[in-house]
Formats: sequence, C-alpha cells, structure tokens
Amino acid sequence: MKLTVPDMSLVVLVGASGSGKSTFARTHFAPTQVLSSDFFRGLVADDENDQSASADAFDALHYVAGKRLAAGRMTVIDATNVQRASRASLVKLAKEHDVLPTAIVLDLPLGVCVARNASRPERDFGDHVVRRQRGELQRSLKSLEREGFRRVHVLRSEAEVAEAEIAVEPLRNDKRALTGPFDVIGDVHGCAGELEQLLTELGYVDGVHPDGRIAVFVGDLVDRGPDTPGVLRRVMGMAGSGDALVVCGNHEQKLVRALHGRKVNGAHGLAESLAQLAAESEEFRRAAHEFCDGLIAHYVLDGGHLVVAHAGLPERYHGRASGRVRSMALYGDTTGETDEYGLPVRLPWARDYRGSAMVLYGHTPTLEPEWVNNTMCLDTGVVFGGKLTALRYPEREVVSVKAHRVWYEPTKPLDASRPLGGREPAVLELADVTGKRIVQTAHHGRVGVSAEQSAAALEVMSRFAVDPRWLAYLPPTMAPCSTSSREGYLEHPEEAFAEYRAAGVESVLCEEKHMGSRAVVLVCQDDDVAYRRFGIRGGGAVYTRTGRPFFSAEQNLELLADVRAAAAELFDGLNSGWLLFDAELLPWSAKAGPLIADQYASVGAAAQAVLPAAVSALTTASARGIDVTDLLERTATRESTVESYRAAYRQYCWPTSGLEGVKLAPFQLLASEGASYHDRPHEWHLSMLGRLAGPRFQRTRTLAVDLLDEESVARGVAWWEELTGAGGEGMVVKPSANLTRGARGLVQPGVKVRGREYLRIIYGPDYTLPANLERLRKRGLNRKRTLALREYALGLEALERVARGEPLWRVHECVFAVLALESDPVDPRL
Repeated sequence: MKLTVPDMSLVVLVGASGSGKSTFARTHFAPTQVLSSDFFRGLVADDENDQSASADAFDALHYVAGKRLAAGRMTVIDATNVQRASRASLVKLAKEHDVLPTAIVLDLPLGVCVARNASRPERDFGDHVVRRQRGELQRSLKSLEREGFRRVHVLRSEAEVAEAEIAVEPLRNDKRALTGPFDVIGDVHGCAGELEQLLTELGYVDGVHPDGRIAVFVGDLVDRGPDTPGVLRRVMGMAGSGDALVVCGNHEQKLVRALHGRKVNGAHGLAESLAQLAAESEEFRRAAHEFCDGLIAHYVLDGGHLVVAHAGLPERYHGRASGRVRSMALYGDTTGETDEYGLPVRLPWARDYRGSAMVLYGHTPTLEPEWVNNTMCLDTGVVFGGKLTALRYPEREVVSVKAHRVWYEPTKPLDASRPLGGREPAVLELADVTGKRIVQTAHHGRVGVSAEQSAAALEVMSRFAVDPRWLAYLPPTMAPCSTSSREGYLEHPEEAFAEYRAAGVESVLCEEKHMGSRAVVLVCQDDDVAYRRFGIRGGGAVYTRTGRPFFSAEQNLELLADVRAAAAELFDGLNSGWLLFDAELLPWSAKAGPLIADQYASVGAAAQAVLPAAVSALTTASARGIDVTDLLERTATRESTVESYRAAYRQYCWPTSGLEGVKLAPFQLLASEGASYHDRPHEWHLSMLGRLAGPRFQRTRTLAVDLLDEESVARGVAWWEELTGAGGEGMVVKPSANLTRGARGLVQPGVKVRGREYLRIIYGPDYTLPANLERLRKRGLNRKRTLALREYALGLEALERVARGEPLWRVHECVFAVLALESDPVDPRL
C-alpha cells in the first residue's frame, strides 16, 4: 500500500499506545525527521514514561518542529495524537509555516495494542488507557480532513502496516528540475492579437519555440480584452504540449467561481469574458473551466533561482503550500485601505525583498518594467493601451509589443513617476548592511560577513567614504606569489608561473606594477546621466580601494573633467553614458605623503643620523685593538641596507601641487551601461583603455608569457628582473583570459611579484639578512589568498548587478561586504 506524503509537510502519526507508531516512524523516515513525545519527555525529565513532564515535553517538541518547518524540512510527529486538541495545535503549527499537514492513522485492533503493551514492562498504565485512546481515535476518524489535514491515510491491520510504503511527492509548485530557458509573459487580459505578436517576436512558431524555450504566463489571461477565448485556446494548447506553464491570476480565480455558478460581481471585465465564452462550444467552455480551475498559485523553477507568481511572493512563501500562500500569490498583501479610485492600497513587498531567487510577477500595471530588488513586474497594461511584456530568462532581456489599441479604460491611470516597490532605487537603508550578512555570488557561492565586520565597515563608510551612490565597486585585495626559496629572494616570478601552470592556466599576462595607490574611477558624461543612473548629480568619483576620496571636491571635478575629455571615444564606442575602470593613481606620495613622512622617512632619517656615527666609533675602537669585528660588520651592513631602504621609497615620490603631476594608469575596464567586462581578456582591456590619451595618463607595460614554453617563461623572469633592477616595484601576473576557473573553482585573478629592493619598504631595511629572510619565508599566505578570492567574487557580483541595472542596495550589498572583509586580521605586509 503506497502512502503519498507531500514534500515539505508535517506528518502526524495517530494511534493508541501499542499501535506501532514508533516502529513505523523508524522504518519509513530518517531519524532526524522524527520527533517523538517519549524522547522529549526523556530530554526534560530523564524518564520517557514520566507523564507529568508531558506539557514541557510538547513545548520543546513544538519548538523544534517549528524550526524544522521554517527551514522547509519534513517533520514527523510520533505521539498518540488521538485527542482533537493535541492535533489542533499541530495543524496550527503547519499553517503558521505554510506546509501541508498529513495524518497517518494506525487503527490497529484493541487486542494487538494491549498485547504489545503487556510485553513492555515500562507500559504499566493498564488496558483501560488503551481502550480509552482507541475510543477517542474512532470518534476522530471522520473529522480529520475537516480539522485541516490535507491527506489522511488509515492502516487498519498489521498486514497493512507491514505492506505500507511511503512515497514523498514534490509539491505541484516545485518545478526546480526545469531549468529553462524561459520566456515569462505578463498579464494578457484577453488581448489575443498582441499575444500572438509577442510570441512571434520571441521566436515561437504556432506556440512552439524551435530552441525548446518554455513560455511561463504570470496569470490574468482573461477579462477586459477583446478575445479571452482566443488567449485561452493558445495558452491551453501550449500548456498541454509542454511548451508553457501558467500560474493562476485573480481574474482566473474569479472566472472559475462564476463558471461554478457562484454569485460573482461581473465588474473589471468578467462580464465580457462570460459573454465571449458563451459564444463558444460547451466542450471548449468545459475545457477552459477545468484548465483555469487546475492552475496553481506559483512556480519555483531552475533549482530555486526563479519564482513566478501573479502578484509576487515574499521569500518566506517560496515553495510553500497553504491558503495564505495562494492568497498572497493571487492578490498580494494590502493595508486594508482603499485609494481615491476605490482600489486596495497594496503593501510594497518588493521594496523589502531580499531573496536570492528572482521573482517575476504581474497584477499591478505599470508603464515600464523595472528591476526592484531582483524582482520585476511584467504587467505593462496591454489591455489599457500599454504594452505586452515578456522577460527572457536567464538572459534578463525585456521584450515588448505595443497594444493595438486601448481595449479597456483603466480605473486608475498608470503613473510613470511612482517608484515601483515603494522605494527609490538609489535609497539605502541601514538594515541593508548591518548584522550578519550572507551574499550569494555567481562565481564563488555564498560569502559570509559577520556582524562585527559589518560594524567596522559601517564606521568607515559613514565617516570617511565618498557618497555611497558612487560606490559601484571596490577592488579586492591581491595576494603575493608563493614564497621563493631562491637565495636572497622572498618573491620571484618562477613561483607565480608555477602556481598558474598547476591551476591549468597556459597563458598569463605580466603587467608592470606601478608604485601608486589603487584607484577606482567612475566617470559620467554629464550630470543628467549621473542622476538618471546613480541618483546623484556630479561628474562621478575617484576613490581608494576602501572607498575614500583622494582629493577635495573641486579637485575631484577637475580630475574627472580630464578623464571625461579623454574618454569621448569610449563613451561612443560602448554606447554608454558612464564608465567604471580600475587604475593606479601616481605618485604614491599623492595619497601616502603623511605615511612616507611619519613612517618611512623618519626611520630612514634616524638610521642615517645614528648608523654612520656608530660605524665610525666602531672603526676607531677596532683600530685601537678592541675586538668589535662582528659588531662592526653588522652595523656596516645595516648602514648599507638603510641607504637601500631610503633609495627604495624615494623613487616612488615626486612633487605634486594640487593635481599637477598626478597621473592615472588604468588597467581594467570594469563596467559600462548594460555590460561588465571580466570575461574579456586583459589585452582587450588595455587596448580599450589605451584610448585614454594625454598627459594625465600613463601606460602600463605588459609582457605575455606562454607557461608551456620554457623560453617564454625565461623572458618573463628576465623582464621582471629588468623592471625591478631599474627600481620598479615589480609586476602583477594575471591569467590572460581574465576570469578563469580551475578544478578547484576560481583561480586567483592576479598575484603580485614584488622586487627585492621594494620589499625593504614593506619588511624593513634589514629583511634581506639571512636570518630575517629565513624567518619571513614562514609567512602564511592561505588566509590572504582566501580573502582575495572572496573579495574578488563579491566584486564580480557587484559589477554584474550594476550592469543589470539592479538597484543601489543590491550593488552596495556586495561593495559593503568587500569593505567589511577588509577588517579581517590579515598581515598587511602581504
């Protein structure tokens, strides 16, 4: 005997003591799924048979059951549950979590139950208790469905129990196995001509797409328009052949009630639909009735990444099944008030949506489809003379056709000025970035940010950063190559090349590492572009990798004016009013002047004042016959290393006055309108950014290295030696293809190989002494590398969200997370 149980359900076992509920549960369900009243009595009272502990035991059991149901996990309650009151609390629990309650009744004969209890010494409560429990069970059997149980299975003999087989069925809304691609179509409302035109535009031929795409209708196929039967005929045919999915809209729900013979108000186009259907055959009316009556409220598709519901659906209801979920999916949530047009005032659920799944819906007409927190309303009022709109998924491409005419006058005019979801796209809220956060990234999975990290980032963002509306991206930290074992070196290109070769990378690009400050440049063509795209006026921003401005507001505008003038060709070529690129700002002293003076120059000056005098005194002592040979040698060596140290940082400084002498060395074009570019090879980026000409810009020298060619690798090493020998900082080695995945996931986007002399600035003048170098070779790199990959993934996610035109809070979620991760205790010298 097969007992069907809905997935994500609360299964309530019902039966007298001795009926075999616990054995049945152990046989058919995982141990973690079963919550036994006996077990919880043992938890709270150290005695599973202590009936005086039942109240506390059931409190604990209900609490755990609630946690499991909230997480969407099937939960089995193993208790007698023969009393209506005990079952009522469980049905209530199921409703609170929008899951379906199922009752499995073990109605075994009295003699079987009594005999089993007699064989268990701990069950000494007497036959009368079992007899009473069976009496209560018998009185309950006919009322279980009325109590709220959606499925009831009754087993009446030991043979039936032995033959029982549990079959877990996915809910009808669970289409996660369908991965698309999909074309999600907004409210049609009887506009058959526009529907046919849109299907043709989408590539369908007689309702079938040659590439196997599936149309998904968000409901409200009927009412108001000129040809409800024509729409139903087309959509029913597509659904029947597997070329379409359809969710129920409130207008289908109302039509079904009317076709059932219920008394329904014919307003809002129902009367027109009934009149049109009356002209059809009885067979068609019956088929249309059955079709609309069988529609479900929402679908979960593509592994949970896409949800389609007529009126939208908050995340807590995704994949759930209850009257409340159906009502929310069909009608949305309202305040209980009506507006000046007599229509219900709807709560802006999309404004507060934070789910990872994309939600596509209709119901509330708007002039243009717009992304609001990873949701989009596709009802663009075709029946009111607007458009019929579809979204291609996963491409996120909007396709629309204009209405042939105004078919029905709207009760409420469509308002282009009203922000969808009730929240301006550029508005940030504190709740967006505080507390523990989990950010889902496309390229590295889930990235976590602790509450403490969020607090540290909030301090920086609120006190020091540029206006957050400019912060479309923060670059990741960069890890160094593996530590070299070569004598006298801590870092060497051979290690970088070997690492990438081991990760399956065959070609890398070596880029000259400028000794400057990492800078992100966001430049807009004009104020109107800035305001329209980022919600703020101004030419853009130039900021550090922690979001801080480099210059005063006036200097910022001056620098951006130079960039804007040089970028005219890029604006036109990319068909974009704004550009976002990654660069180095030179010289280092433009930003790090105080750091150089207070930390590096002061050390150099102190050593210069002391060490020559010490060498002179030791030399005099040695001449007088005092044995200070070792000390003199060490001090003389230190004097020499200090000179090298001072020379190292001095060559990265040159005088600047305001912006005079300041240069930008751009190396990666991050994003522009509708596009991000991490899938383009690095040579493409440098070619595009090479168009930024003028005295403000400095080119970045590069060398391509074939890691499978020993001569090419040798040229790479020689080029690094040439750069560093001439006083350069070193180079960055990157996979030529840019974004690269290996067998273990994301490959490091770049590793830095710093020069021997430059590292004196980082590790101190004496770091090259053998003892110091040996100690430094034990530096741990794993934490830095893990951090670099997480920040890289967050940066990619931010850029992709920017390119998709998602609202600021969605972009800032990733940007803020990068800043938060910077508070990790990682050795800053790495």
